Amino acid sequence: MSKEHNPLAVYRERLEDRKRALEVLRRRDGWCANSRLAIFIAGLGILWLSLVEGVIPALFLAAPILAFVALLIMHERILRAKKDAEGAVLYYQRGIDRIEDRWAGQGRGGGDLVPKGHLYAEDLDLFGEASLFELLCTARTRAGEATLAQWLCAPAGKAEIEARQQAVSELRGQLDFREGLALLAGSVRARVRPELLRAWATAAPVLSAGPRFWVAVSLVALSAGAFACWGFDLWSLTPFILLVAAELIFARSMREEVARVIGDLDEPMKDLVVFSEVVRHFEASTFETPKLCGLRERLTASGMKASSRIAQLARLVIWLDAHRNQMFAPIALVLLWSVHFAYALERWRARCGAMVPEWVNAMGELEVLCALAGYAYEHPGDPFPEITESEVIYDGHELGHPLLPDASCVRNTVYLGGQPRMLVVSGSNMSGKSTLLRVVGINAVLAFMGAPIRGKSLRVSPLALGASLHIIDSIQRGTSHFYAEITRLREILELKHGELPLLFLVDEILHGTNSRDRQLGAEAVLKGFIEGGGIGLVTTHDLAITDTAGTFGSKAANVHFVDHLEGDRLVFDFKIREGVVQRSNALALMRAIGLKV
Repeated sequence: MSKEHNPLAVYRERLEDRKRALEVLRRRDGWCANSRLAIFIAGLGILWLSLVEGVIPALFLAAPILAFVALLIMHERILRAKKDAEGAVLYYQRGIDRIEDRWAGQGRGGGDLVPKGHLYAEDLDLFGEASLFELLCTARTRAGEATLAQWLCAPAGKAEIEARQQAVSELRGQLDFREGLALLAGSVRARVRPELLRAWATAAPVLSAGPRFWVAVSLVALSAGAFACWGFDLWSLTPFILLVAAELIFARSMREEVARVIGDLDEPMKDLVVFSEVVRHFEASTFETPKLCGLRERLTASGMKASSRIAQLARLVIWLDAHRNQMFAPIALVLLWSVHFAYALERWRARCGAMVPEWVNAMGELEVLCALAGYAYEHPGDPFPEITESEVIYDGHELGHPLLPDASCVRNTVYLGGQPRMLVVSGSNMSGKSTLLRVVGINAVLAFMGAPIRGKSLRVSPLALGASLHIIDSIQRGTSHFYAEITRLREILELKHGELPLLFLVDEILHGTNSRDRQLGAEAVLKGFIEGGGIGLVTTHDLAITDTAGTFGSKAANVHFVDHLEGDRLVFDFKIREGVVQRSNALALMRAIGLKV
C-alpha cells in the first residue's frame, strides 16, 4: 500500500510534524515569557534611575513599555498557535488509536443522546463506551454530537443516503480541511449549547421599536445635552440629575423585559466569536457535491452570511457586557446601555433569528460528514453500500463487525430477500449467533446513515430496523424478562405498518417461557414479521424452533454455527453454515468450569 493510501503512515507523519511544530512553539513561549520578565525588570531599573536617581530622563521608559506591549501581542499569537498545535497532536494521535484499535474509552459515548425506548440503539451497541458513536464521533460541538446521534437512530432515504455518500467521498481526502474544522470546533465545544441558542433566537419578540424606544433615545440625548450645558457652565447640574432620575425610573419599568432579552444570552453566547470562525472556515472552502454545496447555501440564505451575522451578534454581546465593568457602570447607567443593547439584540433576532436553527443544524451536519469522512479515510478497504428501491433485500458479502479489531473479526455472508426472507440461526453457546445479528444490524445502521460498511459489499433497500437482543427486566416496574421481551416484539411488529419494510433481528426468541408456548408463540410472531413484508434473522437454542422454518417454505431457511473440542477446550470458528445445528455445548461448558454434570 502506497503512503498516500496508507492512513496510518499519513497520520504518523502528520503527528510527527505537529509535534515538531509544538516543540518550536514551546521554546518560543518560554523565550517570550523570559523576555517579558527581563524587559519588566529593565523597566523597573529605568524607572528607578529616572525618578529616584534622576540620572536619565523619564522618556527612556517608552522603550521598555513599547517592547513589552509588542512582546505581549507576539506571545498571545504564540500561545494560540501552541494551543492549535496541541490540538493537532491530539487529533492525529486519536486517529492512530482508532486505526490501531485503541480507541475504546477515549471519547464520548453519547449515552445522554439515546432516544428513550429506541428499538435498536442499545441492542446494537450504538451508544456508550466502546460503541459505534464513540468510534465515529470526532464532532467537537454539541450540535455535531446531536446530529450524529440522530443519524444513527433514524435511517435516511435513498436520495439522502447517496447525497451523504458523495459528500463523505469528497471530504475523505481533505485532511487539512477536516483538521482545521476540528481545531476550531474544539475551542467552542465545552460551552456553546445549540439548544439554548436556538431557543433564544426563535423566541417571540419581547421589545419592539415603539414609543418606549424613542423615549429611551430622547432621555439619553437630553441627559447628554444637560451634562454638556453643565460642563460649559450654561446650566446648573440640577436638570442633569433630574433626567438621570427619570432614566432610572424608566430603566426600572423595563427591567423585566430587558432581562428576558439579555438574560438568556450568557450561556450560549460565550464563544460566539469562535463559532463564527468555524462557520467562516466552511464558507471559505470550495466543494462540488450537492450535499456540501447545499449546506453552504443554508449558511448564506437570504443574503445573510452566517459567519458575519454571528460575529455581529458576538460583538453586540461583548459591548453589552461592558456595563458590568465597575468603572463603566455609572456611564452605562446614564446611557441606558442595557436598554439600548436589548433593542439592538431584538433587531438582530428579528433579522436573523429564524435562520439560527438552520445555521446550527448545517454546522452539525458538516461535522458528522467530516466524522464519517474520517472513518472512511481510516478504513480504505470498507466500501459504500448500494442502496436499491427495486426490491426488498439485504445482500451482504463477507460482513464484519466494525467495533471488533480487524485481526479478530470473522466475516460472514448474509442474504435476505425473496428466498429466503428469514434466517433461523441455531448453534451452541458463545458460537456467534448474537454477534451475527449485531453484524447485520450495525452494518444496516452504517448504510442508512451514509457511511461505508464493514464488509466486501452490501446491497440493501431502505428498511425500518427493529431489534430484540438486550432485554432487561425491571423490579421497580414489576416487569419480568418475558414480559419485557414480548412488549419489545409487539413494538417491532408495529413497525410493519410504517412506510418501510421491516428488518427484524431477534435473539433467543421467547426463551423465557416453556418449550410448547415458545414454539407456538414464535411461529405466530415470525408469521407476523414475514407476512408484513419484513426480512430478518432470529436465533434460538431450542431446536424445536428450527422446525418453524419449514412452515414458511422457501421464505425461511435454517443456518447454524458449530464448535469442536480440542482437548478440554471448546473452539469456535464463528462461520455460518446451512442447516440446523446437530450438537450442543452446554454440558461441556458446565464441565469446563468444574460443575459435576
